[in-house]
Amino acid sequence: MRNVRESLRLFASDSGKQISNLVISSNVTLGDDSPADPGVSVWFVWDELSVCIPVDRYSKVEANLQAIHHIIEARRTELRHGTLALVRATFTGFTALPAPGGKRSWRDVLGLSAGIEVTAQTINYAYREKSKKAHPDVAGGSEAAMAELNAARDEALKAVR
Repeated sequence: MRNVRESLRLFASDSGKQISNLVISSNVTLGDDSPADPGVSVWFVWDELSVCIPVDRYSKVEANLQAIHHIIEARRTELRHGTLALVRATFTGFTALPAPGGKRSWRDVLGLSAGIEVTAQTINYAYREKSKKAHPDVAGGSEAAMAELNAARDEALKAVR
């Protein structure tokens, strides 16, 4: 865990972009010799991008943590020899999993309270209104916010069919 935390600290320093909302998660405790699920995930926000790096390739939690450390070190190498845009592009592959604590309901994301009758029309209207602020091309928007909004719209439309 020390290696992961230090790599993230150095990555933030190298990139000039703060890392926030760091969560390191596993279903077992360190030192368990034969865990049923040795996988580890690291979640954080960097440059307005929600990132999740999951590794469950190895049979030990410690080995999966070390793999995450090496993944972060690889991003530091990209920073030294490439650009910030290159690192952002490589991190987009790590955005698929939701952060711990569960995802927000589609009603919450779209701002449709339980008392509102939900139709395809109300879903699409709410989606269009929210996308004006969530789109990454708009100040304050981000790829993560737009991805959450897209998923909420798709889930809502399935629910009303």
